[in-house]
Amino acid sequence: MPTESASRPPSIDPAAAARWARLAPAASSPWLHEEIGRRMEDRLQWIKAKPRTWGDWSPLRGGLEAHRLVAQRYRDAASFVIEPEPSLVAPTRKALERPWWSAERWRGAAASFAAPPEDGVDLLWANMALHMASDPQALIDDWHRLVATNGFLMFSCLGPDTLQELRLLHQLRGWPPPSHEFTDMHDWGDMLVHAGFAEPVMDMERIVLTWADPDAALAELRSLGRNLHRGRFAGLRARGWRQSLISGLPETALAAEGSGRIAFTFEVIYGHAFKPAARVALSPESAVSLREMRSMLRQKRPDS
Repeated sequence: MPTESASRPPSIDPAAAARWARLAPAASSPWLHEEIGRRMEDRLQWIKAKPRTWGDWSPLRGGLEAHRLVAQRYRDAASFVIEPEPSLVAPTRKALERPWWSAERWRGAAASFAAPPEDGVDLLWANMALHMASDPQALIDDWHRLVATNGFLMFSCLGPDTLQELRLLHQLRGWPPPSHEFTDMHDWGDMLVHAGFAEPVMDMERIVLTWADPDAALAELRSLGRNLHRGRFAGLRARGWRQSLISGLPETALAAEGSGRIAFTFEVIYGHAFKPAARVALSPESAVSLREMRSMLRQKRPDS
């Protein structure tokens, strides 16, 4: 169980992570994020709980199409957009606007940008955000506060085997790591329990993407994130370094099908966990929040 929230992942530079969080994404969400969101949404069919409210954590970067898929599945549920970065609220609102002529406008209420219910949402959806947080335990704690009692969290993120081909090239060249370290799914499970979630279920898969050439591969990577490693290159690199990177990628990242295509591996971690009713430890003096007290009072009393 983690004892120091900022210790995982230890290699992230908090200032760099904050800059990335404030950076407005392109007009559309990254393709990989949308694909992972689609796969995560498909997992909802195995969860029997039917949320009456749900919240989407930072959907502009997490996936706008994924947001629409969840909204379609739970079309009778009230939805809330939860964007922690003030600078991204306006572009997110614009991206989710439904034109007056769109049929979607008549298929249920639009997502609300108001504060979610005081008691929390029944489902908190957080696609591809956790691996970019400099203090992931603090972020999971925030998510726990946003989830209603007996509600659940669904999230995805990248795992340790991500970009192993690029990491190998940097290692062979003696360069600093190309990205910060990614956390193992078992550690995520520990942090969920530490925050107060119960019954965390974690699984993972590896997705291999290929591109026609190194330039296309690197352009795609820039849409997914930045190198937040504390030990990354301190300044700008010259053309010679980029040429060395481009020429070296076929050494470690050549696709299996040949034809000179470049391949990168992405380890994708999926997780969900429920939020049980709060328990108060027996002691001479106990402190309970008003929200927790209301939740406990709503619980059905056992037969005497």
